[in-house]
Amino acid sequence: MTDSTPHDPLRHVRDGYDRWARVYDYDGNPLIALEDPAVRRAVGDVRGLTVLDLGCGTGRHSAWMAAAGAAVTGVDFSEGMLAEARTKPGAGAIRFLLSDLHAPLPFRDSAFDVVVSGLVLEHIGDLDRFFGEARRVLRPGGRAVVSAMHPAMFQRGTQARFTDPESGEVVRPGSVDHQVRDFVASAERAGFILNALDEAVADAALAARYPRAEKYVGCPMLVLMRLRTP
Repeated sequence: MTDSTPHDPLRHVRDGYDRWARVYDYDGNPLIALEDPAVRRAVGDVRGLTVLDLGCGTGRHSAWMAAAGAAVTGVDFSEGMLAEARTKPGAGAIRFLLSDLHAPLPFRDSAFDVVVSGLVLEHIGDLDRFFGEARRVLRPGGRAVVSAMHPAMFQRGTQARFTDPESGEVVRPGSVDHQVRDFVASAERAGFILNALDEAVADAALAARYPRAEKYVGCPMLVLMRLRTP
């Protein structure tokens, strides 16, 4: 007898990230090392702005944006990740909320000046809903910075994963193999204007600091979109 239940690649994402939360900031992930400075450059000055961090995880972007003078709201569906985020210095000034990005966001229209989302898109089944909600909560003239693992990584058999330090198990929370054109098309259907699309490639310098990146030298690891509303 075979199992007739449809395969859902995202079924275990929340459980995986709850487990990953304890080591997420410390496991030497070269993609985060590549992504963090790229997002900071793209976001720029946020002093006095209202910012929504979609899929905030352990609050790694929320923390520096709040320290830079933004009023930050961080949203994630993992209780484990949010628990870690609340331990970061300055977390008391950040509003953290539990919410699934596959559902409508619990905010009014045009509530934010900036939306940031880091390394979330591979865990989103419905890109149109994601970008539609991001667009809805941005004010006219607002902007968004969205990063994702580059789809070229999937072609090399790579997706989000970590090694559980207690069991030694390699855990893959679950990913969807989108293409860059899917990101762009969904953003534009939502009403965003694409200002820039950058692709970051692993190089020898990154591999020297993060040995896990050695096998990806010369391969695009990151895609970053800078968007704005009309």
